[in-house]
Amino acid sequence: MHARVTHFRILPGKLDEFTLAIHALIPLAREQPGFRGLLVLRSDAAGKQETQVISLWNSADDLKHSDRNLYFYQAISRVLVCSEGFPSIREQEVLVDEFVA
Repeated sequence: MHARVTHFRILPGKLDEFTLAIHALIPLAREQPGFRGLLVLRSDAAGKQETQVISLWNSADDLKHSDRNLYFYQAISRVLVCSEGFPSIREQEVLVDEFVA
């Protein structure tokens, strides 16, 4: 399994809008080949809201394929209006996963 980890700094007062945008994108994500799941984590660092969006994919090829279609760019454009600057994006291999059904 592979993951895309995207770090966003949320603009003041935009957390609810950001969350709504993420919820609206979930149906699009589910249509992507190899999509396994999504985690969105929030923290407050020095008074700033930050999020880590972790999307999980069956394989590196599935993850890369998602970069090459409109889904990824729709997702980024919808949440950028709530964010400070462009997010940092990393692709990582998942070494261990355990989710209770």
